[in-house]
Amino acid sequence: MSRILYFDCRSGISGDMTVGALLDLGIDREALLEQLDHLDLEGASIQIDKKDTFGIMATDFNVVMPNLETPQSHRTFTDIKQLIDSSGLESQVKQLSKQIFQSIAEAESKVHGVPIEEIHFHEIGAIDSIVDIVGTSICLSLVKVDGIFASPLHLGRGFVDCDHGKLPVPAPATVEILRGVPVYSTGIEGELVTPTGAAIIKNMAQDFIDLPPMVVETIGYGQGKKDYGIPNVLRVFLGRVSDTEHIVSDMINGMSIGQEEIILLETNIDDLSPEIYSYLLPKLLERGALDVFLTNIMMKKGRPGVMLSVLCDKECKRELEELIFTETTTLGIRSQTLQRQYLERKIVTLDSRFGPIRAKAAYKGEQRVWVKPEFEECKRLAQEYELPLHEVYEQLREDLLDR
Repeated sequence: MSRILYFDCRSGISGDMTVGALLDLGIDREALLEQLDHLDLEGASIQIDKKDTFGIMATDFNVVMPNLETPQSHRTFTDIKQLIDSSGLESQVKQLSKQIFQSIAEAESKVHGVPIEEIHFHEIGAIDSIVDIVGTSICLSLVKVDGIFASPLHLGRGFVDCDHGKLPVPAPATVEILRGVPVYSTGIEGELVTPTGAAIIKNMAQDFIDLPPMVVETIGYGQGKKDYGIPNVLRVFLGRVSDTEHIVSDMINGMSIGQEEIILLETNIDDLSPEIYSYLLPKLLERGALDVFLTNIMMKKGRPGVMLSVLCDKECKRELEELIFTETTTLGIRSQTLQRQYLERKIVTLDSRFGPIRAKAAYKGEQRVWVKPEFEECKRLAQEYELPLHEVYEQLREDLLDR
């Protein structure tokens, strides 16, 4: 059996919600506060309370500044690294904290067009956010788990006020950090995922999946600060997964090649408008399909038709079948169970002649098998530098081959 953390981010995620949820699991508060004392908090204090939201008791983690009239100091990425390095924190806490800030700095650098070492952290670099990030890293060092996973992220919408003025939600830095992460919005007005929260979960989670089969030991709730008309809490499950549950266990145990059972749904259709498929395929993916594809076929009476194929987990089978019956003219759906072998995939940030870029990499255990630039990165660079797209691909491939 392996022990895992699962972050349920249906109300988004922020730094203070993360620390609150981890403390709510039962992590030793005094141990956290003792380690945070290694930082120079400049007179700030920490307040930890229990609060009721929609009938759910959650832990509220709050950094109280000594004088709210004084603007919080702005720091460079170098300042923050020096602050962390000069502290008496454990090495693994320092490493994760700097890694999280690195993600934010890279995102801010891209958004504002400023070299990473010159980025001035405004909201992000304030004392409370430093405490949130370092506090999260300390909590993870105390909880001792074999793997960390999270749900897709609920982003919210609208606008948020910051030092740069009004910015769209999700904030540009948040979007940059979350490249390659599954996200969605249900129309709730507000910033559900902050840049700090995005960087924390992006660097913690091994994958973003639905809640896996697990034996739950403890549940923690971290309180958010705003009222969105829903329980504004981050829920964290601490529990055990069986070694027979290969989707999660393979990622935890670092197998060279993962293996899992998936379902193939197929149906042949010869009387459906092509316009319907462009509506149906994204909807199938939103409902949990792993992949959807169409194949041109010849059906009875010499009619050209289309075979709709859907790959999914067994948990999604019934819902996807109902969707296909509702949205198409088919009268029947075939299904079969398949064995799938897969390589672990990660989104990584690499240096190139154009600067830092996001790329997709495949691994067998710790060994990287291949790496290729993300299409959206290539498209952005082609537009920015007014180059043909194929030239951008070729130049990036040359850069990545050296790594």
